[in-house]
Amino acid sequence: RVVCSGEALPEELKNRFLDVLDVPLHNLYGPTEAAVDVTHFDCRREDAGPVPIGRPIWNTSLYVLDPRGRPVPVGVAGELFLAGAGLARGYLRRPALTAERFPLDPFGPPGSRMYRTGDLARHRADGSVEYLGRTDDQVKIHGFRIELGEIETALGHLDGVGRAAVVVREDVPGERRLVGYVVPEAGADPAPDTEPMRAELARSLPEYMVPVLVVVDGLPVTPNGKLDRRALPAPAAAAATGYEPPAGETEELVAMVWASVLDAPRIGRHDDFFALGGH
Repeated sequence: RVVCSGEALPEELKNRFLDVLDVPLHNLYGPTEAAVDVTHFDCRREDAGPVPIGRPIWNTSLYVLDPRGRPVPVGVAGELFLAGAGLARGYLRRPALTAERFPLDPFGPPGSRMYRTGDLARHRADGSVEYLGRTDDQVKIHGFRIELGEIETALGHLDGVGRAAVVVREDVPGERRLVGYVVPEAGADPAPDTEPMRAELARSLPEYMVPVLVVVDGLPVTPNGKLDRRALPAPAAAAATGYEPPAGETEELVAMVWASVLDAPRIGRHDDFFALGGH
């Protein structure tokens, strides 16, 4: 059997593994502060979508809570807290950090504590827990709080998507926008049309969470194997094909304003303001 832990397990990698090797694959999750691994999930080829971190092991409790410490409904993202016998006592000679990261557990026995992981997660309908990313990945754009991991998860559910990453780019000073990078899964169209993908995303996400999409061959990584977000390419400001210039004075004026706001070299009469990164 093979155990995966320490990094989120991409669905594409899970499927490739199970296609090649006839041995059990287990996805585990857990921080050092909770005796390393505290959840378990048996991976199966027929399970589609992001690989969950599973259910808690014995003597361990998982809570997914909102910013006020209240449990969130199934399917809603929140911060993951851990409780149980495996928790560390705290950080050596760092009482302030211990108090911050190990608050009292209001759901457990009197005097018990829980650990604030700093990870975003949500409960699935089947009772397992799905890891969404770090709370550090929460951003605010145009007054809306956005969880990048939630968008990445939604992208991962789309047909033909092998891997996905979402970042906030500021290619124009003062103009932040969401950009999603999609790696097609093996055997899928290597250059899919992104507009149907955005339309599908809009069925499950609000408009302000639907990113500009860029199809790439792979996601760049650092020497340590982590996603290198800084190496992701800037999206094209306008479609390279199907360009039709503005017709008439009004369209030319609107195109000029759009080009200025979006820092685009040209704007076609059929271009979508939101697809180009506008808000």
